[in-house]
Amino acid sequence: MKLLIIALSFSLAAGATFARSAHEPAATASEPTAVAAAGSQQNKMKTCNADAKTKDLHGADRKSFMKQCLSGKAKPAAAS
Repeated sequence: MKLLIIALSFSLAAGATFARSAHEPAATASEPTAVAAAGSQQNKMKTCNADAKTKDLHGADRKSFMKQCLSGKAKPAAAS
């Protein structure tokens, strides 16, 4: 019985340790790059979405256009 209580206590302590470390902010050198990449992807998505709306594309045509636009094959118009 004592062994069970010790094992349970250990597992709870270990779980709390992992939970705390998962919520700590990660300080890495790649964070600014990741934020910039996400920002550029968001800008690209906004621009491509606006272009598709301007061209009045729907359904499969819109899906195809968005795929090409986001991959960089189709050049999106400048955002206004």
